[in-house]
Amino acid sequence: MKSDDLFPLLQWYHEMGVDVAICDEPQNRFESKEPVKRAHTHTETTAMAPSNPSTSHPAYSCQTLEELRQAMMSFNGCALKETAMNLVFADGNPKASVMLIGEAPGADEDRQGLAFVGQSGQLLDKVLRSVGLDRTKVYISNIIPWRPPGNRPPTTAEVAACQPFIERHIELVNPKILVLLGGVAAKTLLGTAEGIVKLRGKWQSYQPTPTSPVIKTIATFHPAYLLRSPGQKAMVWRDFLTIEKELKL
Repeated sequence: MKSDDLFPLLQWYHEMGVDVAICDEPQNRFESKEPVKRAHTHTETTAMAPSNPSTSHPAYSCQTLEELRQAMMSFNGCALKETAMNLVFADGNPKASVMLIGEAPGADEDRQGLAFVGQSGQLLDKVLRSVGLDRTKVYISNIIPWRPPGNRPPTTAEVAACQPFIERHIELVNPKILVLLGGVAAKTLLGTAEGIVKLRGKWQSYQPTPTSPVIKTIATFHPAYLLRSPGQKAMVWRDFLTIEKELKL
């Protein structure tokens, strides 16, 4: 096939969100392979069985934000790390009263290693300024710290692998107010199947662990959604006015 003939195919791949090559050579998934048989000893079986997943995750042993960052850098339990350029840990002031949690980094965030620095971040900055806030007065992170290829939504398994990190992240920052941006962040941290339309604008309670303080929490639309549906900006502005009022109490 001539190189000129490949361009339409590559363009189609790009439009479908395929922007990362996982393997150098194509793989035939239909090729039959003989299963490898070997005996399992009792010791091997015991070692393969997980201990207690609620306590074995490396996030729970971190006592500082820097330790958490290093644990995430060393973590190999999420395949997104292999295709992302950078770990996107956070941005803003970790001592701020307001912590915002989004879904996952985009292309700009992946390149710079900072949360919400692309078009969504620019819109978020405008929303924050409308209620007297900026990045020196808020702290921003994501449920997923690595960009999914093609900006696709993270899978359930990817969210589950990364959830202990964001839970520990919130516990270490211990903000006065937690703002969940979008449905993935809201459903994950509030443990609900309800959509963002029903969840937004209502005060909720979030507690990272049974022994940690309860944090006042509110969900609203993700800035990326507002770029596609600008008619919903008034609702988000209304939600941030609610946050502004709570900060003054």
